[in-house]
Amino acid sequence: MELDKQQIKRLRERHHRRHGIRPAHSEAMENITRFLKRAFNIREGRAPYHVIRKRFVNGARLTGSHLCILIIAMLIASIGLDIDSDIAIVGAMLICPLMGSVLAMAYGIATLDREITVEAVASLALQMAFCLVTSTLYFKLSPLGTTAAIIDNSTPTVWDLTVALAGGFAGGLGNSRDQEPATLIAGVAVATALMPPLCAAGYGIAIASGSLFLSALYEFGINVVFIALAAEAVLLLLRVPLKRDLNGDGIVTAEEDAEVDELSRKVRRRIIVGTTIFAIPCIVMTAGSIGSAQAGVQDGYGVTETTRELAAVLPGFKDYTVAVETSATEGDEEGIVEREIVAHVTTSEALGAHDRHVA
Repeated sequence: MELDKQQIKRLRERHHRRHGIRPAHSEAMENITRFLKRAFNIREGRAPYHVIRKRFVNGARLTGSHLCILIIAMLIASIGLDIDSDIAIVGAMLICPLMGSVLAMAYGIATLDREITVEAVASLALQMAFCLVTSTLYFKLSPLGTTAAIIDNSTPTVWDLTVALAGGFAGGLGNSRDQEPATLIAGVAVATALMPPLCAAGYGIAIASGSLFLSALYEFGINVVFIALAAEAVLLLLRVPLKRDLNGDGIVTAEEDAEVDELSRKVRRRIIVGTTIFAIPCIVMTAGSIGSAQAGVQDGYGVTETTRELAAVLPGFKDYTVAVETSATEGDEEGIVEREIVAHVTTSEALGAHDRHVA
């Protein structure tokens, strides 16, 4: 009786399993897989769970000195945006304490600890209020106008989202290591730029520009949401224990245990759906700017940059174009052609004297 190819293959595999024979390519793949798992094992070098909890949770607790540092950092950042100084902006981000509340919020959500989550959200909201008041008062008193730094921090893009994800992952990983994470957290604070968008939002309030305020606040929201999302992912990978005692009586019942597992799955699904929806406007705006650049809008006259600035400060802004207009005048011998570069600004409503001056 002749055997077909499938039967021969099955018999060979059975023989190999029985005698412990492994194909060379299978063994090589197992070695590569084992090496990659060992190389990217983030659980190695993890701090104890109670230490991780303390590091994440302490960032949400506000003190008088904490708020004073926050106001000083906001003032430095506002000056940096006002005079377009990268050094001042980076310096403000290094001492900015906003990152602590975001990481505490991530810990509370990842562990289903409602008390920590509420405290972190309230702490972040209070800090935002202080930041907005400080920046608004500064820009009300400042004689300078809109700068490129303000526009850059009020136009969210997919790249801001990506940096926030990477920064949140690094922040979560740094806070969970056995060694002190101070240097790494400072670097994450600079990379993710939480403070400058709040400064730009304060500028929007100061000049009564709703569009600039909302755009800057949305960029700040993008940073917060995706930093927290990435930090939550790190905590889940580290298998940080969930809060099992739902009613706070000190006893974890079998029903509570099952309820926590089900709630954890629901929360993860909702977070994924919510963050995806939240990112849609950012993706749309990025696609529009890429399309404009590919269409040749970004030329030697800086149309793209100027368009962004005008959209941020002018009510009812619709379009900005630059064209070369030619006109012929008669000379003594032959016609003379004159060329002039003309910029056109289109708005859906009439501009007042102040808005014309800004434009």
